Amino acid sequence: MNVTHRTPGLALASALTALLLAATGCSSKADDSGTSDGADGVKGGPGVSAKTVRLGALTDLTGPYATLGKSIVQAQQMWADQTNADGGICGRKVEIVVKDHGYDVQKAVTAYADIAPDVVALPQVIGSPVVAALLDDVERDHLLTFPQAWAASLLGHPSVQVLGTTYDVDMIAAVDFLTRTKGLEKGDSIGHVYFEGDYGSNALAGSTWAARKTGLKVVGQKIKATDTDLSAQVSALRAAGVKAVLISAGPAQTASLVGVAASKGLKVPVVSSAPGFAPQLMKTPAAPALAGLLNVVSAAPAVSSDLPGVRRMVAAYQKKYPGALVDSGVLSGYNAAELLGADLKKACAAGSLAREDVVKAHRSQKNADTGLGTPQDFSDVTRPASLKTYVLKPDAQAVGGLVQVEQAHDVPGAQEYLASR
Repeated sequence: MNVTHRTPGLALASALTALLLAATGCSSKADDSGTSDGADGVKGGPGVSAKTVRLGALTDLTGPYATLGKSIVQAQQMWADQTNADGGICGRKVEIVVKDHGYDVQKAVTAYADIAPDVVALPQVIGSPVVAALLDDVERDHLLTFPQAWAASLLGHPSVQVLGTTYDVDMIAAVDFLTRTKGLEKGDSIGHVYFEGDYGSNALAGSTWAARKTGLKVVGQKIKATDTDLSAQVSALRAAGVKAVLISAGPAQTASLVGVAASKGLKVPVVSSAPGFAPQLMKTPAAPALAGLLNVVSAAPAVSSDLPGVRRMVAAYQKKYPGALVDSGVLSGYNAAELLGADLKKACAAGSLAREDVVKAHRSQKNADTGLGTPQDFSDVTRPASLKTYVLKPDAQAVGGLVQVEQAHDVPGAQEYLASR
């Protein structure tokens, strides 16, 4: 998912990818992909044959984010099935090749080498450490990639698209929410508990900038992804007299922070970005504290949203996968697939499904709107695709465990912040 601590040996991983790609470049599977123009006059390339358009997914089905991975995989397969029932892409059936890396960077490197010669795009790559290890290879291969990660360090790469906002923009929105609705004033202190690595450092950059603009003080608490008992951090924040807490970590850390804070009398508002919440938390002992103290800033609406597109998607998912959990991964996975489908259709209309032309079609989209949230602008590789966020709140009775508190709105100060970077 979004645990963005850097994994040692990324340079070695990148080198290994190059070697493995060289070894697999003549894979027999590539013959089915086709590299010449089709009978319909559409230029082909890796992952495109006369009958199929093949996509790849590097996911986590057996590691710490297996639940998320399953949701995204199923949502994107649902999209593929719907697309094929409607005639496919460019008259070709969509196939999604799924590789499970178990949130292991080395396994992901090997999986990428296995599928890269035979796919035209990657609508799903889970894990910032994984994306970081593959950046050079993805750019070299012109393989349009949608990470399930939102670090600003992933911006600036034409073939890599961070969807929605980045972690720093989310935390600017969080500080704005606290000052507007929770009575924080100049001179107050706010805590920020954050993962080491890109996720946390990027989020901290946003909260620090926003706090400076509003006269607040940030009390930082860096943690590791393996830290699941945040008692010490809560004690430190209580001693510092914080009036609110931001958290940029995973669901387990959010549950611990909020639960411990409530039990120790630190009953202050807590704001997380979307990766810090999962609906399963509402079935834990921390549920009452989460419902009372937590808000979530997100570029995507709640799965329980009344948006017609979201309601149709949820209904279709529940019909296709009865009893399956409907979480934010379902929405983000389906949205990514819809966006990629639009890119492929645009590339087809221009006469080429070659990888470079798929990337070009994607980057020409300035108002991409799937009806599953806010429109996105993909034309500037250096900027987030959106500067709008929703505010959500935990609700155990809602589909996906969240309900909407505020509609999507521009993040105040985000333009100024981006201009100052």
